[in-house]
Amino acid sequence: MADPISPELFKHLVELAALELGDAEAHYLRAELNKQLKSIDELAAIPVGADVPAISHGVPYAAAIRPALRPDQSEQSPTSPDILAQAPQTDDDYFVVPDIPHEELE
Repeated sequence: MADPISPELFKHLVELAALELGDAEAHYLRAELNKQLKSIDELAAIPVGADVPAISHGVPYAAAIRPALRPDQSEQSPTSPDILAQAPQTDDDYFVVPDIPHEELE
């Protein structure tokens, strides 16, 4: 079976990520990524019945020992004015950023 991530695809991904890898690093990383994809395929192939509930983790907590949930509380960051003060330009508590030149894609 061919590797899902071919050398050509890997080279393209490295360019997209703007990485600089030596030949040994690239070979090792591509091999590791392919091993991970193979492991995911093996896990996906395990038959799991529809009656098996999904769980968030493998440690069940009985209600008697489960910590109480904290109420959600929203608070303004105490450092917002300090952060905004460092910006070169702000407008109504927002950062002002320069326009980014771009070209329309066809």
